Amino acid sequence: MRTEVVLDALNMAVAQRKPRRVIHHSDHGCQYTSFAFGRRCREVGVRPSRGSVGDAYDNAMCESFFASLECELLDRRRFRTQAKAKLAAFQYIEGFYNSR
Repeated sequence: MRTEVVLDALNMAVAQRKPRRVIHHSDHGCQYTSFAFGRRCREVGVRPSRGSVGDAYDNAMCESFFASLECELLDRRRFRTQAKAKLAAFQYIEGFYNSR
């Protein structure tokens, strides 16, 4: 994953939700430890957080999300194209998952 992808996601979340005093928790991937991501977090008032290396419980919420995505969407359908799969994932995340 590239830094631009996580910057785009952060910018989209900030624009849509206008968060105040939030924490962004991630793993130690280079895109999250980059200067650009750290700078953007400071600019928009998001506090970055990374868990300890090798701690299975740090990713429990993320793992729960991906389990839901897989069980509720991906295991139930076949997609003819990657574009259709991306659209379905976007609709699931923005239309169903994030609204709850």
